[in-house]
Amino acid sequence: MATAAAAPAMKWAREYETIYILRPDVDNDVAERVIDRARDVIKRLDGTLTKLDNWGKRKLAYPIQKNTRGIFVYLKYVGFSDLVAELERNLGLLDEVVRFQTVLLREDVDPASVAVDPDEVQYLHVEEEEEAEDAELERARSLGMAPRAPRETSDEQGSDDDRDESGADDDDDDDTDDTDTSNDDDGSADDDSREEG
Repeated sequence: MATAAAAPAMKWAREYETIYILRPDVDNDVAERVIDRARDVIKRLDGTLTKLDNWGKRKLAYPIQKNTRGIFVYLKYVGFSDLVAELERNLGLLDEVVRFQTVLLREDVDPASVAVDPDEVQYLHVEEEEEAEDAELERARSLGMAPRAPRETSDEQGSDDDRDESGADDDDDDDTDDTDTSNDDDGSADDDSREEG
């Protein structure tokens, strides 16, 4: 019984994943500094980084700080609860990081049993072609999902008075909408108003 009490209690860790989003105009050097800072925090607080993945530049669900795209980075690590608070504090201090979120994956993880593949924790730069972004925007416009540039009105196009509610020009040559509702064929409405006045 004395031997069981003499053994130190094992401290169990937890497995977390954090995804953070960088501004889309961030270059590779700055992105590398952000991940180095995250690695330092994890190492300093006795955590283990098990996976690092650069998901590249993606479209955001809604604009953040007037940006519609962002660079997504995924971290998976094992550590204790104070690690999450410190990592999120550091990410919040960086101007390059616009959003981050951490999720608990597993509880009661033995930190000594965690295996790390060196290829999984290398930060790889993803170069995105500008043509792909333009093609995506053009496709969204063709489907009516992206805002279009406002049309300019000039004297050649006519004024707003010449346009109906749908934005189409009222042509006098077109016989479809040339009915005048104020003049009735029988003239009864005009005759009544003349008799009173």
